[in-house]
Parts: sequence; C-alpha cells; structure tokens
Amino acid sequence: MNAQDKDSAMANVRSVYFGKLLRDVMFESLGGYTKELIFIDDFQFYIQQQTFLSLPDLVMIEVDENPEWFNQVSFIRNHPILNHLIVVLIGTTENADWRKKALQVRANDYYLYPFPPSDFISRIAFLVKFKAVKPNVLEISAKMQERYTIPVSKRVFDIIASGLALLILSPLFIIIAIMIRLESKGDIIYKSKRVGAGYKIFDFYKFRSMRSGADKMVAELSSLNQYANEGNKNGKSAFVKFTNDPRITRLGKILRKTSIDELPQLINVFIGDMSLVGNRPLPLYEAEQLTTNKWSSRFNGPAGLTGLWQISRRGKKEMSESERKELDNYYANHYSIFLDFKIILKTIPALIQKEEV
Repeated sequence: MNAQDKDSAMANVRSVYFGKLLRDVMFESLGGYTKELIFIDDFQFYIQQQTFLSLPDLVMIEVDENPEWFNQVSFIRNHPILNHLIVVLIGTTENADWRKKALQVRANDYYLYPFPPSDFISRIAFLVKFKAVKPNVLEISAKMQERYTIPVSKRVFDIIASGLALLILSPLFIIIAIMIRLESKGDIIYKSKRVGAGYKIFDFYKFRSMRSGADKMVAELSSLNQYANEGNKNGKSAFVKFTNDPRITRLGKILRKTSIDELPQLINVFIGDMSLVGNRPLPLYEAEQLTTNKWSSRFNGPAGLTGLWQISRRGKKEMSESERKELDNYYANHYSIFLDFKIILKTIPALIQKEEV
C-alpha cells in the first residue's frame, strides 16, 4: 500500500486510545494521519456515552497495566453494534498467554512496542479499508478479479487434465469417502473459504482429515504454529501450519502424508477456481496478512493444486515464511507452460512428506 493509499484510507478514521504508557508515542505516530484521535481514561464510561453516529472506527487498547483488556475486547465483540469496530491491542512486554487470548477474543491485531510507525500505519490503513467495510469486501474481490485472467492454453490444459483425473480416480474417491464416514462423524468433504488469484474468494475442497470443530481450535494451538513469530515485529505470521497437529484423525494422517486429502481440489481446477499449478490459495485470515506491495503480488499469479513451495522444501522445519513468500512471488512473476510441466514432474516425489505438518 503506497503513501497515497494510506492517506486516503486514514483520512476519515476516528480513533480512540485507551492507555497511558504509550500515549505520546501513538500521538506522534497517528496524530497527523487520522481525522480524530481521542485518548480516554475510563473505557466503560466512554463506550456507554457513544451513539451510533459518534462511534469511532478504530479502538486501540494497551494490555500492560490493564487487567481488564480481555473483558473490554469481549464486550466490543459481543455487542450487536460495536462488534464491527477495529480493535488493535498494544503491549510492551512479550506474553504468549496474552497473544493466545487476543486470538480467542478476535482482536484484529496485536502489536508489541517498539515497532516501525510506518508498518503500524500501513496495517491500520488496510484494516480500515478491508475490515471496516465488510459489506463491500466481495465487491472489492470482484473488482480485483477483473484484472486477472488465466491464459487460454493454461485453462484448456487444466480442464482436460483435471477432467481425466477425476474420471480415473472416481473409484478411489468412493473408497476414501466410505473410510472417512466409518472412522468419524462429520462431512466427507471439508469446505473452506480461500483466496486465490486476483483475490478471488471461493469454496476450497479437501477430504476431511480432522475431527469436527477443528477450525475452532486454531487459537488454542497458536503456540504450535511452525511460522509463529518468525520475522514479524508484531509477532503475527502470515501462514499457519501446525507441527504434529492433534486435530488430525488416524486416517487423516495417512491422507495427508500421501496428499490424497487434496484430490477433491481437482474439482476446483475443473470449474476454474484454481489451476493445476500455481500458488496455494490461502485462508482469509492468512491472506489478509499479506497486504504490502512486496508480498501481495503473489495474488497476481494463478492459485494452484501444486507449485514451487510443494516441490522445493515442503514439510521441512527450515522452510521460513519469507522463503515461502519469495517462492510465491517468483511463480506469480514467471509462470509459463514450460515451468508448469517442470513443477508437475517434480510433484510426485514431493508428495510423501517426512514430517507431520
């Protein structure tokens, strides 16, 4: 996001800051960007005095020396009118338990001071633009999709290859479906919202490899994230990957180790949501972390069933988040039919993972 986009996104933002330790710092960082920046001493009193028209867009809450921060955020998130507000938590001391609670209570972000003011402003500008106007997110997605079209040759190959694969593998699909149903209750096919090329949001299909309700356990397992706190001053990671994930069923471990769980994505390829080769489509909560010009370019390339990440260093602990981002950007800027065939030929040996990730 460039300086002009930041200015336009922040120009009409009404901000409230609750806390005393970093008041001067936040005033210097945000004072010249937001329409209004108010510092409050009594959180409950301020919130109760607001009307629908006077509500702020952004609420910043210090967690240090504020034992009520969890209840304050919970109050906002459970309120029928306030729940759309952007809530950013700010601390001065690293505390894993606080970060876990921040995820549980659905705070939009958690920053640990000191942090670069420019990064903070960019993040707030993004949240204002994409989160404060939730009814327009799909419109933004549709507008971005118009800027990306998959090459005709790539699309024709995808249709033919995925169609034949679905036909040949249909008996295996039936066997796997029966085994999943026999092992545990729940849907056979797991469906989730993913973000692909041009920020297209679509339903992503996999054979279910986890027990029911696994999505609700993400916050509880944040400490197991392979990419946690890596290279991020604010402690957040763009990607989520759990080591030895306890949510996976016994059959699910086999399906994942052999990548059979991903076969239903051939349906996504056939109907045009994805390509056989490309960058992995991301869950919404991961995609929204990649907001800078440097990393958002990954969405300029096709979303794929397999890609450079899978054949390069998939499943290895030393695969860093920045390396994965670089691979995504490289493919988005250099993809071709020749590169696609090269990746497809190298995918089969990469299917068997050595780690439970």
